[in-house]
Amino acid sequence: MGKKKKTEAKVLSQAILAEGIYDLWLETDLAMDAHPGQFVGVYPTNKSTLLPRPISICEVDRDRSAIRLVYRVVGSGTAEFALYQPGDYMMILGVLGNGFPLTEAAGKKVVVMGGGIGGPPLLQTAKELSGKGDVTAASVTAVMGYRNQETFLADDFRKYSELVIATEDGSVGTKGNVIDAMRQQNVECDVIMACGPMPMLRAIKAYAQEKGIKAYISLEERMACGVGACLGCVCKTKEVDHHSYVHNTRICTDGPVFDAEEVEI
Repeated sequence: MGKKKKTEAKVLSQAILAEGIYDLWLETDLAMDAHPGQFVGVYPTNKSTLLPRPISICEVDRDRSAIRLVYRVVGSGTAEFALYQPGDYMMILGVLGNGFPLTEAAGKKVVVMGGGIGGPPLLQTAKELSGKGDVTAASVTAVMGYRNQETFLADDFRKYSELVIATEDGSVGTKGNVIDAMRQQNVECDVIMACGPMPMLRAIKAYAQEKGIKAYISLEERMACGVGACLGCVCKTKEVDHHSYVHNTRICTDGPVFDAEEVEI
Protein backbone atom coordinates (compact mmCIF):
# COMPACT_ATOMS: atom_id res chain seq x y z
CA MET A 1 0.00 0.00 0.00
CA GLY A 2 1.36 3.43 -0.94
CA LYS A 3 1.50 6.46 1.31
CA LYS A 4 -1.90 8.04 1.96
CA LYS A 5 -2.29 11.80 1.53
CA LYS A 6 -4.90 14.47 0.87
CA THR A 7 -4.09 16.37 -2.29
CA GLU A 8 -5.53 18.60 -4.98
CA ALA A 9 -6.06 16.96 -8.37
CA LYS A 10 -6.63 18.77 -11.67
CA VAL A 11 -9.52 17.66 -13.90
CA LEU A 12 -8.15 16.77 -17.35
CA SER A 13 -11.39 15.57 -18.91
CA GLN A 14 -14.86 14.36 -18.09
CA ALA A 15 -17.33 12.50 -20.32
CA ILE A 16 -20.56 10.53 -20.04
CA LEU A 17 -20.16 6.81 -20.87
CA ALA A 18 -23.72 5.64 -20.25
CA GLU A 19 -26.80 6.84 -18.40
CA GLY A 20 -25.56 8.09 -15.03
CA ILE A 21 -22.00 6.78 -15.65
CA TYR A 22 -19.19 9.34 -15.82
CA ASP A 23 -15.58 9.04 -17.01
CA LEU A 24 -13.16 11.39 -15.22
CA TRP A 25 -9.41 11.80 -15.73
CA LEU A 26 -7.47 13.57 -12.97
CA GLU A 27 -3.89 14.78 -12.98
CA THR A 28 -2.27 13.81 -9.66
CA ASP A 29 1.03 12.46 -8.43
CA LEU A 30 -0.97 9.71 -6.70
CA ALA A 31 -0.81 7.97 -10.10
CA MET A 32 2.72 6.85 -9.24
CA ASP A 33 1.50 4.83 -6.24
CA ALA A 34 -1.79 3.52 -7.63
CA HIS A 35 -2.31 -0.22 -8.11
CA PRO A 36 -5.22 -2.15 -9.65
CA GLY A 37 -8.11 -2.53 -7.22
CA GLN A 38 -7.23 0.47 -5.06
CA PHE A 39 -9.41 3.56 -4.72
CA VAL A 40 -9.37 7.23 -3.79
CA GLY A 41 -11.65 9.27 -1.57
CA VAL A 42 -13.13 12.30 -3.37
CA TYR A 43 -14.31 15.21 -1.22
CA PRO A 44 -17.52 17.09 -2.08
CA THR A 45 -17.21 20.87 -1.66
CA ASN A 46 -20.34 20.94 0.53
CA LYS A 47 -18.92 21.54 4.01
CA SER A 48 -21.78 19.63 5.64
CA THR A 49 -20.30 16.50 4.04
CA LEU A 50 -17.23 15.66 6.09
CA LEU A 51 -16.34 12.29 4.63
CA PRO A 52 -15.02 11.60 1.13
CA ARG A 53 -16.79 9.39 -1.41
CA PRO A 54 -14.78 6.27 -2.28
CA ILE A 55 -14.31 5.80 -6.03
CA SER A 56 -12.24 3.00 -7.53
CA ILE A 57 -9.30 3.69 -9.80
CA CYS A 58 -10.24 2.53 -13.27
CA GLU A 59 -7.01 3.22 -15.10
CA VAL A 60 -3.58 4.72 -14.45
CA ASP A 61 -1.47 6.70 -16.92
CA ARG A 62 1.88 7.20 -15.23
CA ASP A 63 3.32 9.05 -18.25
CA ARG A 64 0.69 11.77 -17.78
CA SER A 65 0.67 11.37 -13.97
CA ALA A 66 -3.06 10.75 -14.24
CA ILE A 67 -5.75 8.45 -12.89
CA ARG A 68 -9.12 7.61 -14.41
CA LEU A 69 -12.25 7.35 -12.29
CA VAL A 70 -15.40 5.83 -13.79
CA TYR A 71 -18.29 6.31 -11.39
CA ARG A 72 -22.08 6.23 -11.14
CA VAL A 73 -24.04 9.24 -9.90
CA VAL A 74 -26.03 7.97 -6.91
CA GLY A 75 -26.39 10.94 -4.54
CA SER A 76 -25.60 14.59 -3.97
CA GLY A 77 -21.83 14.02 -3.67
CA THR A 78 -21.38 12.18 -6.95
CA ALA A 79 -23.89 14.50 -8.64
CA GLU A 80 -21.57 17.36 -7.73
CA PHE A 81 -18.54 15.54 -9.16
CA ALA A 82 -20.36 15.21 -12.50
CA LEU A 83 -20.37 19.02 -12.84
CA TYR A 84 -16.57 19.36 -12.82
CA GLN A 85 -14.96 20.65 -16.04
CA PRO A 86 -11.38 20.43 -17.39
CA GLY A 87 -9.15 22.81 -15.46
CA ASP A 88 -11.16 22.53 -12.23
CA TYR A 89 -9.55 21.10 -9.10
CA MET A 90 -10.89 18.38 -6.79
CA MET A 91 -9.65 17.44 -3.35
CA ILE A 92 -8.87 13.73 -3.12
CA LEU A 93 -7.41 11.33 -0.56
CA GLY A 94 -5.32 8.39 -1.70
CA VAL A 95 -4.14 5.93 -2.48
CA LEU A 96 -6.52 3.81 -0.37
CA GLY A 97 -7.08 0.11 0.20
CA ASN A 98 -5.24 -2.96 -0.97
CA GLY A 99 -5.45 -3.93 -4.62
CA PHE A 100 -5.61 -7.23 -6.47
CA PRO A 101 -2.63 -9.55 -5.81
CA LEU A 102 -1.24 -9.57 -9.35
CA THR A 103 1.71 -11.78 -8.39
CA GLU A 104 -0.80 -14.59 -7.76
CA ALA A 105 -1.74 -14.40 -11.44
CA ALA A 106 1.74 -14.61 -12.94
CA GLY A 107 1.78 -17.04 -15.85
CA LYS A 108 -1.79 -18.22 -15.17
CA LYS A 109 -5.11 -18.05 -16.98
CA VAL A 110 -6.90 -15.15 -15.33
CA VAL A 111 -10.51 -14.06 -15.60
CA VAL A 112 -11.44 -10.57 -14.43
CA MET A 113 -15.17 -10.41 -13.70
CA GLY A 114 -17.18 -7.26 -13.21
CA GLY A 115 -20.82 -6.41 -12.78
CA GLY A 116 -22.09 -2.91 -13.58
CA ILE A 117 -19.99 -0.25 -11.86
CA GLY A 118 -17.80 -3.10 -10.49
CA GLY A 119 -16.19 -3.28 -13.92
CA PRO A 120 -13.97 -0.14 -13.81
CA PRO A 121 -11.38 -1.28 -11.22
CA LEU A 122 -10.74 -4.37 -13.35
CA LEU A 123 -9.59 -2.41 -16.40
CA GLN A 124 -6.20 -1.50 -14.91
CA THR A 125 -6.02 -5.07 -13.58
CA ALA A 126 -6.43 -6.48 -17.10
CA LYS A 127 -4.07 -3.85 -18.51
CA GLU A 128 -1.23 -4.74 -16.15
CA LEU A 129 -1.70 -8.51 -16.43
CA SER A 130 -1.68 -8.28 -20.24
CA GLY A 131 1.98 -7.26 -20.15
CA LYS A 132 1.81 -3.54 -19.38
CA GLY A 133 2.99 -4.06 -15.78
CA ASP A 134 5.54 -6.03 -13.77
CA VAL A 135 3.45 -9.22 -13.69
CA THR A 136 2.15 -10.95 -16.82
CA ALA A 137 -0.58 -13.57 -16.94
CA ALA A 138 -0.61 -16.41 -19.48
CA SER A 139 -3.98 -15.14 -20.69
CA VAL A 140 -6.56 -12.57 -19.58
CA THR A 141 -10.29 -12.85 -20.23
CA ALA A 142 -12.73 -10.19 -19.07
CA VAL A 143 -16.27 -11.37 -18.28
CA MET A 144 -18.45 -8.31 -17.81
CA GLY A 145 -22.10 -8.12 -16.78
CA TYR A 146 -24.43 -5.28 -17.76
CA ARG A 147 -28.14 -4.54 -17.48
CA ASN A 148 -28.60 -3.78 -21.18
CA GLN A 149 -26.79 -2.75 -24.36
CA GLU A 150 -24.99 0.13 -22.60
CA THR A 151 -21.77 -1.89 -22.35
CA PHE A 152 -19.50 0.92 -21.15
CA LEU A 153 -15.74 0.20 -21.17
CA ALA A 154 -16.20 -2.83 -23.45
CA ASP A 155 -13.83 -1.42 -26.09
CA ASP A 156 -11.29 -0.59 -23.38
CA PHE A 157 -11.31 -4.18 -22.11
CA ARG A 158 -10.84 -5.49 -25.67
CA LYS A 159 -7.46 -3.71 -25.81
CA TYR A 160 -6.07 -5.90 -23.04
CA SER A 161 -8.13 -9.09 -22.92
CA GLU A 162 -10.58 -11.40 -24.56
CA LEU A 163 -14.05 -10.08 -23.73
CA VAL A 164 -17.19 -12.04 -22.85
CA ILE A 165 -20.36 -10.04 -22.15
CA ALA A 166 -23.52 -10.97 -20.25
CA THR A 167 -26.61 -8.76 -20.20
CA GLU A 168 -29.67 -9.13 -18.00
CA ASP A 169 -31.99 -8.41 -20.93
CA GLY A 170 -30.05 -10.49 -23.47
CA SER A 171 -29.45 -7.50 -25.78
CA VAL A 172 -25.70 -8.23 -26.01
CA GLY A 173 -23.79 -11.48 -25.47
CA THR A 174 -25.13 -14.11 -23.10
CA LYS A 175 -28.55 -13.50 -21.54
CA GLY A 176 -28.05 -13.78 -17.79
CA ASN A 177 -25.20 -13.09 -15.41
CA VAL A 178 -21.41 -13.45 -15.53
CA ILE A 179 -21.50 -17.05 -14.26
CA ASP A 180 -24.02 -17.95 -16.99
CA ALA A 181 -21.60 -16.44 -19.52
CA MET A 182 -18.63 -18.37 -18.06
CA ARG A 183 -20.51 -21.66 -18.38
CA GLN A 184 -22.02 -21.00 -21.81
CA GLN A 185 -18.77 -19.77 -23.34
CA ASN A 186 -16.71 -22.52 -21.63
CA VAL A 187 -14.30 -19.99 -20.16
CA GLU A 188 -11.57 -21.75 -18.18
CA CYS A 189 -9.21 -20.12 -15.72
CA ASP A 190 -6.86 -20.62 -12.78
CA VAL A 191 -7.64 -17.37 -10.97
CA ILE A 192 -10.65 -15.04 -10.81
CA MET A 193 -10.41 -11.37 -9.84
CA ALA A 194 -13.84 -9.82 -9.41
CA CYS A 195 -15.77 -6.75 -8.36
CA GLY A 196 -19.50 -6.14 -8.39
CA PRO A 197 -22.73 -6.41 -6.41
CA MET A 198 -22.87 -8.83 -3.49
CA PRO A 199 -25.13 -11.47 -5.14
CA MET A 200 -22.62 -11.70 -8.00
CA LEU A 201 -19.67 -12.06 -5.62
CA ARG A 202 -21.48 -14.81 -3.69
CA ALA A 203 -22.06 -16.66 -6.96
CA ILE A 204 -18.39 -16.25 -7.93
CA LYS A 205 -17.24 -17.54 -4.54
CA ALA A 206 -19.45 -20.62 -4.96
CA TYR A 207 -18.28 -21.12 -8.57
CA ALA A 208 -14.60 -20.91 -7.52
CA GLN A 209 -15.17 -23.46 -4.76
CA GLU A 210 -16.97 -25.77 -7.19
CA LYS A 211 -14.10 -25.53 -9.73
CA GLY A 212 -11.30 -25.56 -7.14
CA ILE A 213 -9.84 -22.27 -8.31
CA LYS A 214 -8.66 -19.14 -6.49
CA ALA A 215 -10.94 -16.10 -6.39
CA TYR A 216 -10.09 -12.60 -5.18
CA ILE A 217 -13.10 -10.34 -4.72
CA SER A 218 -13.40 -6.61 -4.18
CA LEU A 219 -16.18 -5.70 -1.75
CA GLU A 220 -16.02 -2.00 -2.60
CA GLU A 221 -19.78 -1.62 -3.16
CA ARG A 222 -20.22 -1.99 0.62
CA MET A 223 -18.04 1.04 1.47
CA ALA A 224 -19.46 4.34 2.70
CA CYS A 225 -16.65 6.66 3.80
CA GLY A 226 -13.63 4.71 2.59
CA VAL A 227 -11.38 5.78 5.48
CA GLY A 228 -12.45 3.50 8.35
CA ALA A 229 -14.38 6.19 10.20
CA CYS A 230 -18.00 5.18 9.79
CA LEU A 231 -17.74 1.40 10.38
CA GLY A 232 -20.50 0.97 7.81
CA CYS A 233 -18.53 -1.55 5.80
CA VAL A 234 -17.71 -4.27 8.32
CA CYS A 235 -17.97 -7.86 7.09
CA LYS A 236 -17.44 -11.23 8.75
CA THR A 237 -14.19 -13.12 8.29
CA LYS A 238 -13.01 -16.66 8.86
CA GLU A 239 -10.04 -15.53 10.96
CA VAL A 240 -10.17 -13.42 14.12
CA ASP A 241 -9.09 -9.79 13.71
CA HIS A 242 -5.89 -9.32 15.75
CA HIS A 243 -6.97 -5.86 16.96
CA SER A 244 -10.57 -6.46 18.05
CA TYR A 245 -10.43 -10.26 18.49
CA VAL A 246 -13.70 -10.74 16.63
CA HIS A 247 -14.50 -12.26 13.24
CA ASN A 248 -14.87 -8.88 11.57
CA THR A 249 -12.90 -6.72 9.16
CA ARG A 250 -13.32 -3.23 7.74
CA ILE A 251 -13.56 -3.45 3.97
CA CYS A 252 -12.10 0.01 3.36
CA THR A 253 -8.95 -0.37 5.47
CA ASP A 254 -8.32 -4.14 5.30
CA GLY A 255 -9.73 -4.53 1.78
CA PRO A 256 -11.47 -3.89 -0.47
CA VAL A 257 -9.88 -6.95 -2.07
CA PHE A 258 -10.06 -10.26 -0.18
CA ASP A 259 -9.40 -13.90 -0.86
CA ALA A 260 -12.99 -15.15 -1.30
CA GLU A 261 -12.27 -18.00 1.13
CA GLU A 262 -11.45 -15.53 3.93
CA VAL A 263 -14.73 -13.60 4.03
CA GLU A 264 -18.30 -14.62 4.77
CA ILE A 265 -20.57 -12.92 2.28
